[in-house]
Amino acid sequence: MKLLPWMIPDHLAPGDAKSLEGDWSSLEIHRITSTEDPNFDMAYEALHAEFGNAGELEDRAVISRRMQWKPSEIQHGASLQYAMHLVTSNGVFVAARDHTAIVLQNEEGAVVHLSHNLVAPEWRRSGLAGWMRALPISTAMDSLRAQGRPTTSPILLVCEMEHLDLTRPATMARLTAYEKAGFKMADPSRLNYLQPDFRSPVEIDASGGAQPLPLCLLFRQVGCDARNSLTGWEIRHAVQCLYKMYGAGFREKDMQAVLETLKKFPPPHAHIPLVPPTSVQTHPLAGIKDDR
Repeated sequence: MKLLPWMIPDHLAPGDAKSLEGDWSSLEIHRITSTEDPNFDMAYEALHAEFGNAGELEDRAVISRRMQWKPSEIQHGASLQYAMHLVTSNGVFVAARDHTAIVLQNEEGAVVHLSHNLVAPEWRRSGLAGWMRALPISTAMDSLRAQGRPTTSPILLVCEMEHLDLTRPATMARLTAYEKAGFKMADPSRLNYLQPDFRSPVEIDASGGAQPLPLCLLFRQVGCDARNSLTGWEIRHAVQCLYKMYGAGFREKDMQAVLETLKKFPPPHAHIPLVPPTSVQTHPLAGIKDDR
């Protein structure tokens, strides 16, 4: 087994042990820190082809602003660090991912928003996706260090996913992959989560206002993978981190619709089941239970 320096076995999810078996000798990883980076277009265009048409990828201007965030600085009560990585082999696209580590000023630990993860078809089922899922943990630790926090602080990985729809094979494939890795979904019957509208301000205004997107949330608490529930406080904390991240780049009025949903989140003491992502088929906004 010969791993590259950025491949840290302890960061792998429980179901990603296969990632230890691959031959990664031809791979090169590129950390992209500017839209002017010559590698940016390859990474962004691949992500846009996969996620852009569904309205699940921010535009270049938003990403450009995120790349200027510094984890040592506090913005509106939070440290933010955005990271985009491109993996190539002999100059050819292999994989790309982006994510944001968020550390709230007066709260323990780090939350990492796993934005997008894309592996080229010929590299799928090779184990590389596992390393791409593990990569954000290093970013979280870097943010914790930048804030003078111990790297042993709790780290919670969060990703937004479409509601399970058996007629959409791509959605089913993503949910299945994360389920096999060990990620779990917050019971969608207990949680109404909305992702902000990713469209440009001009498009939003022309359509009469923001139209948030109902999504599910998948979690992995690093080092505590056996957990089968999160408290209402932990869920709210994670979502507040996501909204801090989005709020740093989106207009305040476009964030209002999603911020309002926090009022109906489960109370701090509630226990929200974490379930296998492919086990529950729901319709967005349908059947949400009120724990108050």
